[in-house]
Amino acid sequence: MTSSRRHHLKSLVLSIAKGIMEKEATQLVVDRQAYLTENCPALSLPSSTAELQELCKKLHQQIDKVDEERYDLNAKVEKANKEIEDLKIKVVDLIGKFKKPALRKVRMSADQMLQALLGSKHKVSLDLRANLKQVKKEVKEDVGDVGDWRKNVEDKAGMGGRKKMFEGEA
Repeated sequence: MTSSRRHHLKSLVLSIAKGIMEKEATQLVVDRQAYLTENCPALSLPSSTAELQELCKKLHQQIDKVDEERYDLNAKVEKANKEIEDLKIKVVDLIGKFKKPALRKVRMSADQMLQALLGSKHKVSLDLRANLKQVKKEVKEDVGDVGDWRKNVEDKAGMGGRKKMFEGEA
């Protein structure tokens, strides 16, 4: 299809849509006028107080009736919206094209992770150090007085010193 043909068809569609929208607007004005004449007759204010009170009672009854209708319609709309959402979810499930959101890197301690998974009701503490076996540290005995370190080095220097080292450990 050439671009001029496409442009011509687009302009035809737009002109038809414009005509339909104008007709709908005029029909809306006519419908509104008809509704107002049917449901809202011309207001004639009575002169006595009893007639005014009667008029007020009628108006209150009409207001109550309209409020009930409005409430019922809102309830129907909410129910329909909820049903639409449920059907959308079912369609997405049936199609199986659920887009997975991009995951973010979260830094959490083990306690925070368990609390998020189990809820705030459960107080689970994951103290890894508490589960470890305790080992007593052995204290090394000091080898008495440590004298001048230079004497030890000179004594152990040379072949005889190595021999002394092995003899001392054995």
